[in-house]
Amino acid sequence: MADRRLQVFHAVAKHLSFTKAAETLFMTQPAVTFQIKHLEEHLHTRLFDRAQGQISLTSEGRLAFEYAERILTLSAELETRLREISGKVAGPLIIGASMTVGEYVLPQLIGRFKAAFPAVVPNLFVGNSEAVQERVAENTLDLGFIEGDLHLGSLQSEICCEDELQVVCAPSHPLAKEVCVHPASLTQHPYVSREIGSGTRSVVDRYLQQVGISPESMNVVVELGSPEALKGLVATGFGFAIMSRVIAAKELRLGQLVQVPLRPQLIRNFSVVYAKDRFRSSLVTAFLQFAKEQLATAKHLDM
Repeated sequence: MADRRLQVFHAVAKHLSFTKAAETLFMTQPAVTFQIKHLEEHLHTRLFDRAQGQISLTSEGRLAFEYAERILTLSAELETRLREISGKVAGPLIIGASMTVGEYVLPQLIGRFKAAFPAVVPNLFVGNSEAVQERVAENTLDLGFIEGDLHLGSLQSEICCEDELQVVCAPSHPLAKEVCVHPASLTQHPYVSREIGSGTRSVVDRYLQQVGISPESMNVVVELGSPEALKGLVATGFGFAIMSRVIAAKELRLGQLVQVPLRPQLIRNFSVVYAKDRFRSSLVTAFLQFAKEQLATAKHLDM
């Protein structure tokens, strides 16, 4: 309902980057530039200073940004409240999730929720925990599900359930013969790790520090941003990984991978994050409650 030019301006002003705004809005950079040019012409003012490949808000731009935030928030609230007058749980539901949750857990939850409420139109963004938190803070996501810690003060989090991470390797790997693995022995083998910014990476690094092992002492041979890529490489016997039990369920059944528990156990929390001060629709509230109830029935993420 809000002017598209205002939405684009808000994204550019938030990131101070046309490229980042284009990625967030799923637009091309020329389209973003076009919208900003038209808004500046409409307002008869320059909103950004451009110099040496960087942009900054002008004094007029800073004022426009304050109003844009208020207008976009009210516009979204108006649309939501009008939909809710009918009493139906309906409309768009924009959810973000980090890799493990987004690829292996949420699709089932969304399917069940959609079956119960056919008029809901879910949209799922999958990225690492850092990216999900950023988008929730920008109000481009209604909710975010993350595997790591909360890093942004403007957000609030609630723990939904626990998830155990274990060593994963090929059946031919030396660690596959162990009943359990003590962290000190991990430094002796090639390690396939998740990328920086990943919730899994943060949790594993903190675990290692807590048991007296420096993450830098791990023999990291490659970093990957996808659980599927991680599994594929580990299945060749190239090294071991540490990942959620739920990720490798299919490969375990097929005998392509082996999981070995760590001792002490590596347990992390699975949390939902949302903006503290943002209006929450009945649809978002209903899905949040539904997800928490579904996840609470399982001790771990092995749905």
